[in-house]
Amino acid sequence: MNSSDRSTHTTTSSPDSLISYGWDTEWDNTFAPYAEQGLVVGRVVRVDRGLCDIVTVEGTLRADTALVTPRDPLKVICTGDWAAVDTVADPPLVRAYLPRRTAFVRNTSSKRSEGQILAANVDHAIIAVPLTGDLDLGRIERFLALAWESGAQPLIVLTKADLVPDPTALSYLVDDVETTAPGVQVLAVSAADGEGIEILQAVVAGGTSVLLGQSGAGKSTLANALLGAEVMEVQAIRDVDGKGRHTTTTRNLLALPGGGVLIDTPGLRGVGLWDAESGVGQVFSEIESLAEQCRFHDCAHEAEPGCAVLAALEDGSLSQRRLESYRKLIRENQRILAKTDARLRAEIRRDWKLKGAQGRAAMEAKGRKLH
Repeated sequence: MNSSDRSTHTTTSSPDSLISYGWDTEWDNTFAPYAEQGLVVGRVVRVDRGLCDIVTVEGTLRADTALVTPRDPLKVICTGDWAAVDTVADPPLVRAYLPRRTAFVRNTSSKRSEGQILAANVDHAIIAVPLTGDLDLGRIERFLALAWESGAQPLIVLTKADLVPDPTALSYLVDDVETTAPGVQVLAVSAADGEGIEILQAVVAGGTSVLLGQSGAGKSTLANALLGAEVMEVQAIRDVDGKGRHTTTTRNLLALPGGGVLIDTPGLRGVGLWDAESGVGQVFSEIESLAEQCRFHDCAHEAEPGCAVLAALEDGSLSQRRLESYRKLIRENQRILAKTDARLRAEIRRDWKLKGAQGRAAMEAKGRKLH
């Protein structure tokens, strides 16, 4: 469901101050059981070391998250969540968070292969790509796979467009990215001269947006342009490669003056997939459509007869780079799933052993009592 499809209203639990942060009738209905318990609703704008900042009807509170810190890293509270807060406690205590509509998740760089949630309840995923060098189309496809998988609508923003003064050259770059991102709007912007900023403001005014990209992509500068103020600190640009050092170290949710809210994120060095099969399929929708025309339903698109994918490669309608990128992301996602399943099986075995040991101990204790 898109944010534009949700009606908003003001009740005792959803004043204007929260409507501007994305509160609507659907959230109000979901929160009703918590309201009956005397809890206060709020949106998480920042999480930091077991505490979080939450904007509520009573103002912005600093709340303890100890009760919503499970072992599963995908279930920890994060920026963008709607929380049920006990404001009587000292300090205020988050009792629960509402079920997420969308969640942006990536794989961590740890050997344990764990998912990390970056933002919740996002409507638009803005992927910032700098025009300071050669376009990394593979990285764009990777970001897109995660964005589609999250449930948000991706939008690619080519930043620092003023560094490409030739309109023809800029149009070619936009065309290249549009070919890489079927069904996704691609917008060239420049925070320096304001090009494209009004269009972007109109897009993000309709909900919650998360700003994603690698270090040096110009995210903080772009966030400042959308906010209309120097809220996000920006460090000096290096003359060597035109890149700046990112200064955002946490994920922050900020209200936009033209409507909507923006979640800014630190520069992402690694963008690992996490159970993103459908997202990959959406990024490479033309390959998925071709695969349906293959002679064999389990065609690997390697050397099989009657392979429509290889036929498209042969006639030039599908590029080798595009196919290799598709194969790479599919293989990576399969490896992640295999590791995850193996870890789950190991956890189940440990639980069985623990329960078995507890059962034997109980039987032994019962036997001792009988004797």
